[in-house]
Amino acid sequence: MAIIGGGVTGAGIALDAASRGLNACLIEKHDFASGTSNKSTKLIHGGLRYLKQFEIGLVRESGTERAIVHKLAPHLVVPEKMLLPLIEGGTYGKIMTSIGLKVYDFLADVNGDDKRLMLNREETLNKEPLLNNNEVLGGGLYAEYRTDDARLTIEILKKAATFGATIINYCEMESFNYTIDSKIKSINCIDNTTGNTFQIKARNYVSATGPWVDKLRAKDHSISDKYLHLTKGVHIVFPHEKLPVKQPIYFDVPDGRMIFAIPRGRITYVGTTDTNYSGNLDRVVVTKDDATYLLNAINNTFPSINLLIDDIESNWAGLRPLIHEENKAPSELSRKDELFISDSGLISIAGGKLTGYRKMAHRAIDAVLKTMKSKHKKDLNKSKTDKTPLVYPSFENYSSVNIYQKELELKLSDIGISDSFHAWYLCSTFGKQSDIIIQKSKEFENKNALERLIRAELWYCIHYEIANSLADFFVRRTGRLYFNIPSVRQYMKIISDDFVNYFNWDTKRMASEKENMELLLQDATTYYNEDFK
Repeated sequence: MAIIGGGVTGAGIALDAASRGLNACLIEKHDFASGTSNKSTKLIHGGLRYLKQFEIGLVRESGTERAIVHKLAPHLVVPEKMLLPLIEGGTYGKIMTSIGLKVYDFLADVNGDDKRLMLNREETLNKEPLLNNNEVLGGGLYAEYRTDDARLTIEILKKAATFGATIINYCEMESFNYTIDSKIKSINCIDNTTGNTFQIKARNYVSATGPWVDKLRAKDHSISDKYLHLTKGVHIVFPHEKLPVKQPIYFDVPDGRMIFAIPRGRITYVGTTDTNYSGNLDRVVVTKDDATYLLNAINNTFPSINLLIDDIESNWAGLRPLIHEENKAPSELSRKDELFISDSGLISIAGGKLTGYRKMAHRAIDAVLKTMKSKHKKDLNKSKTDKTPLVYPSFENYSSVNIYQKELELKLSDIGISDSFHAWYLCSTFGKQSDIIIQKSKEFENKNALERLIRAELWYCIHYEIANSLADFFVRRTGRLYFNIPSVRQYMKIISDDFVNYFNWDTKRMASEKENMELLLQDATTYYNEDFK
């Protein structure tokens, strides 16, 4: 099978297919996770608000899946206690919150210390003193999981490759070729690095292209009465000292929506918006209105903070590929996924959530299996992605992650790095693969230990994760553009020089890389007018 799209859904399909014994090839026109799968709220969550919309099945599936993915990569899918403050006239009242969180725990099969805990006013303010003490009536604590969506996608793809899947980035599907009876027989592709063209021939073709699903369906002449409804979600990032919340918070906004404030390492990020979108799919930016909306929400909830637009360190904006429903506002649209199967044989999957990537993969593979003869299906394995650790060496549980992070602090101290932040960063980004990076750093001769370390990170990302550009490294492999933007500027030259040496970039390629990276830095720190095109 050929899989078009290298986001988390395509990655999940590639892993499920290859681990069952199917011959799978995945292509991505840009870099892996360069679309929606790098622009989410970065939570593997059960979707509390979907309970209010009576999407019981979605909440149950999401709750089950987040526990599974946490076991598969405990350093990447990290348990967090989410605080839900209750305010006068808010979305959730005390009684309904208590009942709702209990039902949420039941549907998500939450046990032990992770079960919801109701708090009175004083306890809530002790948990988060920045909250408005004139509004808070109480609160609820419940379990969620934080992740790095791009890193999760990369690790799934790496695991798929170990089962034999062919994984290619910067490879764009340009058009379909058909048989005499209008079935897809091959796809025409272009290598966006070299400009070379070639064909891929398969028995099945799956489009997991997120916001681009309808673009491919249009090329296949198979758009039906069901089509995508794109909405934009924006997140803004502050240095943690500017918004020093003590834990993740899910709070009310005056217009009736709810948004997250999530501390992560050296920063706190806030989001998300949910507005209709019809602009450029390849360049989605944050507008002044987007930033102002989130700033007003923050300052209303944390009145002592008084944040300004100049306090924002970076931002990101992404698209949700939802299924259109007449007369529904963006926030009311279902987050369920859906399959579209065309007469030509193109299987498209759209909608869904980051949390449900494994189940979406199952549904896509089931559609493929229906096209196969029984004698071929007999040779396949059953799906085992619920028991396949995503990263090697793997962690036994989250406690072992914390132990390893402490070990990393000692190893980094031995090479001249004493700030514990770097141990957290390496552990939460690369897991036990950090050992390879630290060992490699000893081979570089820079006087500054952090320069040696980041050069080793780049070496690792090129040799183990086919990073092919500055953006691959600074955005998808390490998340630095969003979570540590000062380090991008600080290490741009040293990383650029290493890319030149590894890939023998000529002057033209180097200029193109720097121009692209400058544009990404601009978009991550600029707030555009509403008429931006």
